[in-house]
Amino acid sequence: MANTLKDACAELALANRMVANEGIIDAFGHVSMRHPDNPGRYLLSRSRAPELVTPDDFIEYDLESQPARDPGVGQYSERVIHGEIYKARADVMSVCHHHCAAFMPLLATGTDYVPIFHLGAVGGIKPPYWDQHDEFGDTNMLVIKPEEGASLARALGSQWMVLMKRHGVTVAGTSVKDCVFRSIYSARNAEYQVRALTVGGSVASLTPGEAELAGQISRKTTGLMRSWEYWSIRVAKAGGVPRASKKPAKAAAKPRRLRKMRRR
Repeated sequence: MANTLKDACAELALANRMVANEGIIDAFGHVSMRHPDNPGRYLLSRSRAPELVTPDDFIEYDLESQPARDPGVGQYSERVIHGEIYKARADVMSVCHHHCAAFMPLLATGTDYVPIFHLGAVGGIKPPYWDQHDEFGDTNMLVIKPEEGASLARALGSQWMVLMKRHGVTVAGTSVKDCVFRSIYSARNAEYQVRALTVGGSVASLTPGEAELAGQISRKTTGLMRSWEYWSIRVAKAGGVPRASKKPAKAAAKPRRLRKMRRR
């Protein structure tokens, strides 16, 4: 957990850019974290592409997903996903919601996710599915009502990943780094699983014992920090390291007005 709010915002901005750089999130999706000083609140960027998120973009929300103060900028409509999970799970410190292409064949067919290599164990064996239509009928597929977010949180239960039929995936973590690790390696596993299914025959899953032991790699080895450093340098090489402004931090950064060019 970051020691200060400033550090937390810097880490969370980098996390958003990491998952974007690794192809997990594109223009849509978001990564949040529980407030480092107040467990009854969380931090989530203003509505913008994750690849562009900076430390100045974060809005502080309560667990009802209401901003602590008027940010004066657009907000993500699906923020209740984060708020309701934090409300239901005191052990969750970070949440990532994405629509990674690697998962889409599984989500469209209702095929179970199974870990087929050791790092894929972070997604669990056959994590729960959630179908918004079951409880709410026809919608635009966005999770925008508190009751929809609460339903998703119930489906997640005590697991760390929930698959959303015909929509996407929501991943929880014990920290921002843990959440990013789970998001990226579960997506890699989904990609390999779908490729394996195209070869034909059954796909061999890790056993429950193997999955439990392999799932500890990120907690009991240097794997988590090694991965974070690797993804950090990839963001840096892509020229995407987020930087905070020199001005005092605000609830969210307001778009700058374009200056009119003077005629010569």
